[in-house]
Amino acid sequence: MKNWCWLNLGRARTEQEWKAIFRRMREAGVHAILPEVFNNHEAWWGSDHLPVAEALLERLIPLAHEADLEIHAWMHTMTCNIAEIYDAHPDWYDVSRRGDSAAVKPAYVDYYKFLCPSRPEVHDFLKRRVAELAALDGLDGIHLDYIRFPDVILAEALQPKYDIVQDREYPEYDYCYCEVCRDAFRSASGVDITAVEEPADNEEWRQFRYDRITRLVNDILAPIGRAAGKQVTAAVFPNWRHVRQEWHVWHVDAVLPMLYQSFYNEQIAWVGGQCKAGIERMQRKGGSKPLYSGLFIPALDPAQLSEAIQVSRAAGAAGVSLFNFESMTPEHWQAFTTATV
Repeated sequence: MKNWCWLNLGRARTEQEWKAIFRRMREAGVHAILPEVFNNHEAWWGSDHLPVAEALLERLIPLAHEADLEIHAWMHTMTCNIAEIYDAHPDWYDVSRRGDSAAVKPAYVDYYKFLCPSRPEVHDFLKRRVAELAALDGLDGIHLDYIRFPDVILAEALQPKYDIVQDREYPEYDYCYCEVCRDAFRSASGVDITAVEEPADNEEWRQFRYDRITRLVNDILAPIGRAAGKQVTAAVFPNWRHVRQEWHVWHVDAVLPMLYQSFYNEQIAWVGGQCKAGIERMQRKGGSKPLYSGLFIPALDPAQLSEAIQVSRAAGAAGVSLFNFESMTPEHWQAFTTATV
């Protein structure tokens, strides 16, 4: 079994504080950490093409290894809120079925500025980021987050937050209809998707967009990390169809589905069911990779955390991942340690 923990880097900490944090996590039963090194607008390593908050990752790698922790660079992938990018390259961004650019009118929240996975310029931009991380000595892996389209249908419990009801796929949340995506689909299928009365019902168009993300992972980004000897993992959604994320066919080293039961108005037993379903989907596609159950700590008291770990392991998960370090109380750590020994 292997356990992970996501953590943010925004709070200033001394080297001794980082050492104490890493030592505490390892003693509690964490084996790998996922520091957020690109949060869609700034980098936490010495990037030569992104705005840099601080070259912190390079300093954390030896500290993590000293504590016997793997360290995997957690990066937002398709969301990009760098002003210089969306000002200079608005054409790089997804376009909704209603015709709105995600750079100008993103869905739900301002940071939902998603890049289009069909554009070669976007591929080059993302390849450069992954290559920089892959070149860092000692880094164990690269963790792809937001490797998807915007949610065409939000998780049930989140819809009231935005005062919306999504009983079907509405045009303002349905991406991407830019000219590059439309032309590529027309070339592959002979179908002009803008001439289809109800694009949401076109299964070939739906699969085309799954394949856009899969190609980006399998053929463009993961090979860069793997060539440098890095593990490549991904944070993925249980409602994968709603974000066009067919992760059970991805060539990554592990998947960490975000099984946040409170987002879906579900009980903890649902977490185990989703672990089992994800493992079975991967097996049906002829592949098998470790699945680590992503747990949302703010919605779990210590007893519930213990239960979520138990149902995940019983369903075949290779361990769990905690979201996130900042939400873990001493009582959570005690429950986690007891449940994972």
